[in-house]
Amino acid sequence: MTDPARPFGTVLTAMVTPLHEGGAIDYRGAQRLAQYLVSRGSDGLVLSGTTGEAPTTHAPEKVDLIRAVREAVGPDVTLLTGAGSNDTAHAVRMAEQGEEAGADGILALAPYYSKPSQAGIVAHFRAILGASGLPVMIYDIPGRTSIAISDWAYDELAPHPRVVAVKDATGDVATGKARHERTGLAWYSGDDGLTLDFLRAGGVGTVSVIAHVASQETKAMIDAYVAGDEAEAQRIHESLLPVVDAMFAIPGAVSAKASMQWAGVLDNRAMRLPLLPASDAEYGALTAALEAAGMTR
Repeated sequence: MTDPARPFGTVLTAMVTPLHEGGAIDYRGAQRLAQYLVSRGSDGLVLSGTTGEAPTTHAPEKVDLIRAVREAVGPDVTLLTGAGSNDTAHAVRMAEQGEEAGADGILALAPYYSKPSQAGIVAHFRAILGASGLPVMIYDIPGRTSIAISDWAYDELAPHPRVVAVKDATGDVATGKARHERTGLAWYSGDDGLTLDFLRAGGVGTVSVIAHVASQETKAMIDAYVAGDEAEAQRIHESLLPVVDAMFAIPGAVSAKASMQWAGVLDNRAMRLPLLPASDAEYGALTAALEAAGMTR
C-alpha cells in the first residue's frame, strides 16, 4: 500500500534513456538498466525526465519506454513519466499517453522558455491534471525553465487531490520548508547535494541522478535520518559529496549514462544532440572519481 507521506517512495532514480550507437532507443538496455537500478535499492524510476533526454525523445518512444520498463520491473515498482513542454497541449498528450502506457504518476514540469504569468503556470498544470487520473509531482527547476513557481501558484495547486508531491530543484531549502509546511505536499529533493538538507526541512525523499551509482548509500542516508541517527546521515552525506561533484562536472544525463557503462550495465554512452557523449577524458575523470569515492559496480 502506498504511504501517503511518501506517495512515490523514497529514492527515485531519474533514469537515463539508453541508446544504440545510431541514436535509436535501446529498449532492451532500458529494461536491463531498470532492473539493475531496482536491484540496487531504487524504490521507483522517473522516465523521460531531463536525465532521460526527454527534449529529444518523441511521443511513441516515450510510450514504448514505459511499456518496456514496466515489463521488466513488474507492477510493484513506481514509474513516473515526464510531461514537460512549453506547449501545454503537448504536455497534456504526454500525460494521457503516460497513463495509457502504464505509468503510476506524472512528473509535470513548469513550462520553459515562454515565461508565462503565474496564472498561466497554474492553468498549464491544471490542464495536465485534467488529462489523466494519475497523481502528479510538480517539478520546480527555475534554472532550466527560467521561471520560478510562486507561493501563490503552489497555494492554488496544492488543494487539487492529484497534486501530491513536489520535486524541488530550486536550491532554496528554506522556502521549500515553508511551502511544504503550508501546503502539506510531499517534498522531494531535486538536488543530490541538498537531499539531507531537504530531509531536515521536512522532505521525504529524492529524485536523484547519483542514484544510478549510489542508490544504496542514498537510501541508507535517508533511513539513518528517519531513524534519528543524524551523525550517520551526516557521515553518509559527506561521503557522497565527491560523487555529486563528479556526476555534475558534466551534464547529469551525460555522466549518468557514462556511469552505467562503467558499471557494465550499458555497452555505450551514446547521446542525442545537442548533448554529446562523455569524451574519453571525461569518462576517465568520472570513473576515477567514482572509484575513489568507494562506489561499486
